[in-house]
Amino acid sequence: MTVDPALAAFSSSGSGSRARTGVILSHGFTGSPASMIEWARYLADRGFAVRLPVLAGHGTTWQELARTPWERWYEGVETSYRELARETDAVVVAGLSMGGALALRLAALEPVAGVVVVNPGLTIADPRARYVGVLKYLLRTVPSIGNDIRKEGVDERAYARTPVSAVHQLAQLFRDTTDRLPQVTAPTLVFRSNTDRVVPESSLEVLQRRIGSADLEIIRLENSYHVATMDHDQELIFERSAAFIEHVTAGTTA
Repeated sequence: MTVDPALAAFSSSGSGSRARTGVILSHGFTGSPASMIEWARYLADRGFAVRLPVLAGHGTTWQELARTPWERWYEGVETSYRELARETDAVVVAGLSMGGALALRLAALEPVAGVVVVNPGLTIADPRARYVGVLKYLLRTVPSIGNDIRKEGVDERAYARTPVSAVHQLAQLFRDTTDRLPQVTAPTLVFRSNTDRVVPESSLEVLQRRIGSADLEIIRLENSYHVATMDHDQELIFERSAAFIEHVTAGTTA
């Protein structure tokens, strides 16, 4: 079976002096590597070793996602970390939306050099989410949360429907990650869109209140919606994240 290149994982061994610095990128809930591939290539072109996995249950069908526990989503990020930890001297983890929660969880459990998150999810805006453990037996899917992008003509290749059972898994991931935030002590860079119709502002408030890092920087994005990695502010994200990675790994590579 031919894999759509937009939905495929991306890997680069890096080159030159930056090859000893690894970067993990994680896409978001119901999304795909398409939302992160330009960022991944940008960092790879600058010599960093990069991993952009396809999270379990993603890049196929929403029916498969409905059967996938959140621990398997995390395994994709964890496996990438194990690979880069063997091959590089320092690893930075980054993520979009739910991928931001996965990145923060990894940072709580592993000695990463830094964290970069874009509109990280830790709370769910829909008030029905508190009942999702019951609703999943009554309602199979809800409309897609994909393509909250200000720039016209851009497609993040998200699922057309969102399985409610997967939303239940998402809520469990968010609770687990929130509980672990005090263990995140690595320098953390957050990009937050002023207009985000997917992840509520309460996610940032939880992050600010609970994170253990003394080095937390928040950059506001004025011209992008939720999927900011594909939106008008993407170059700002790419450039500032690359500078951040250079800064937090300075002196750690051979």
